[in-house]
Amino acid sequence: MVEREKLSKLSDLALRNRRVGLTKVLPPLGEVLRGSLMERYLTCGNPECKCARGERHGPVWYLSVTLDQSHRSGCTVPGEQAEQVRWWIENYHQVKENLEKISDINRERMRRQKDKAKKRKNVQKCAIRSWK
Repeated sequence: MVEREKLSKLSDLALRNRRVGLTKVLPPLGEVLRGSLMERYLTCGNPECKCARGERHGPVWYLSVTLDQSHRSGCTVPGEQAEQVRWWIENYHQVKENLEKISDINRERMRRQKDKAKKRKNVQKCAIRSWK
């Protein structure tokens, strides 16, 4: 909310420049992934295994994605892909954050256009009344 209040104090040129700047720093959209990467340590169930004594197997990387309130999806991620998946998730968060900022700027610009149109309409009404 504080960020949105600051937008009202910027000039139209500053808003346009900020929007252009935000679009330039977006990560490649083909390299985004929504989800959470978790590191898990598992037990296999074999009573003779080291994991039965507390030394679990792992790490096993797991990608979890919430589809809606009651549905989740997930899969294991090979260890050699974990860093790439982590990077894609970070990219997703950057895209989401910057799109919110761009949306805030566009709403501010729409508000200003609406205010200008309203002022023009009021000026026209005043001009018509003065002619009568």
